[in-house]
Amino acid sequence: MRYAIYFTPSLHDPLSVAAASWLGRNVYSGEAPEPPAIPGFSRQELAFHTAVPRRYGLHGTIKAPFHLRPDTDEAALLKALMHFAGTMTPFEIAGMEVARLGEFYGLAPSAPCERMNHLAASVVQVFDDFRAPLSEREIERRDPDRLTAPQFANLYRWGYPYVMDEFRFHMMLTGPIHPSLNPRFEKALRDYFDPLLREPLKVSSLALFVEPEPGAPLRVHSQHPLGKLSAHRPFSAGSSADKAMPQGVSSGLSMRRAALAARRLQATS
Repeated sequence: MRYAIYFTPSLHDPLSVAAASWLGRNVYSGEAPEPPAIPGFSRQELAFHTAVPRRYGLHGTIKAPFHLRPDTDEAALLKALMHFAGTMTPFEIAGMEVARLGEFYGLAPSAPCERMNHLAASVVQVFDDFRAPLSEREIERRDPDRLTAPQFANLYRWGYPYVMDEFRFHMMLTGPIHPSLNPRFEKALRDYFDPLLREPLKVSSLALFVEPEPGAPLRVHSQHPLGKLSAHRPFSAGSSADKAMPQGVSSGLSMRRAALAARRLQATS
């Protein structure tokens, strides 16, 4: 099993409902909703071009999928994520838009959002305590010869190339699209999603996703509200929560990093 920390809107958010229909899978239930009627597209064509993002569902990557270290477990990860989310303050991305992202299409901020960049960097740093090192096979799957020097360094240090200065928040909506199809897809995506992007995107939670086995569709394991848990007492040495952490996992270190990340994030607001 692998875990990932993503952003995804709540279950009943209109964007979640529309994206589940577009992608052909509800990331919460795993069910396949009724596909949308997109002028000029058959169901088969839409299903083909959304196969890649369908496995992941609507999400923005914060910490990419990772295996847990052998000296930790899911309960410890959940405790740390619950605490971390409680130290964060919800915020909004002022504008999202349909964007061409290399060979793909997705949703991306219309202007850089420093609050999201800081949140993502904090998550990557704090939860690296839980990540098992990549195997050589996993590194090779990333095709390191095609990475830039900073991306290559990120892959070895953080387990994923597109973090820190290389991070660009986005939510994928298609697989690779041939350039000849760009005008059709861009119009279809804008007609379908633009009405849902007139209001700022609320970033009010982090979601823990799970991949039960290699190649399986990812699903939401749990949602963790930002700020809602800030009244909870932090873990401390000798507390019952701290004692629940498996041997070899420094909960104090993770919690101190979470608190420091929160202060830095607040300072940028």
